[in-house]
Amino acid sequence: MAAKKSRSTLSLDDVDLTRKIPTVEEYEKRLAELQLKLLNLQQRYVAEGRRAILVFEGWDAAGKGGAIRRLSERLDPRHLDAWSISAPNPEDQGKHYLYRFWQRLPAKGDIAVFDRSWYGRVLVERIEGFAKKPEWKRAYDEINEFERTLTDDGVRLLKMFIHISDREQLDRFAERMKKPHKRWKLTLEDLRNREKRDEYEAAIADMLAKTHTKHAPWRLISGEYKLNGRIEVLEAVADALGKDVSATPPPMDPAVEAEIRARLGLKEA
Repeated sequence: MAAKKSRSTLSLDDVDLTRKIPTVEEYEKRLAELQLKLLNLQQRYVAEGRRAILVFEGWDAAGKGGAIRRLSERLDPRHLDAWSISAPNPEDQGKHYLYRFWQRLPAKGDIAVFDRSWYGRVLVERIEGFAKKPEWKRAYDEINEFERTLTDDGVRLLKMFIHISDREQLDRFAERMKKPHKRWKLTLEDLRNREKRDEYEAAIADMLAKTHTKHAPWRLISGEYKLNGRIEVLEAVADALGKDVSATPPPMDPAVEAEIRARLGLKEA
């Protein structure tokens, strides 16, 4: 049975690309607050054996990498796996497309970050013809069931799409060409994708309509202004991870604490 969809609908047209952090000082303040909150939440996930998956999709140069760097900056890397997903290797090509993602699911207490994901089947593989029409059309139900399996098993799943305008993407491509430390990131594939933006917009609309479910809803991020996009991402992650989870450090077992204090000769707190 196909997963039941949310009543609400999502559209890139509804994303307010004018949203902007007023000052750099405000950005830095909110960033520090959110990073601390995320660290506390991660400690809770480790202590309680919880698992989470964060999915990043978006236009090329939308700011996924920058947002992931700010997200992971203060987290414990021992309990964070960041996966940059590109074309499947020859071994993976001979298996079901979800196989390589099953191999990267988080262990107990861990958070897995996917920079692009299984949604490649209904985006780039659809547009470039790597998947036949019957394959990508049935993928919506396959993905919904895959995600329902994860959430039913207790995984906290957050899917984000970072949206920027066509003009802003062009400006960012031009900026990358001006800076040697960024130039290498721009590829001919990025340009081919840009030339097919209309096709991608149609594919994204289908993706949102068919996979925005109650158990795994999408969160649309306004990335037109980089600082705003980063804050929206961290807020979305904090909201998702913090649902029914305390954003304070996990407490020590009272009996263990009492014994440690006694052995160390420390007074009661």
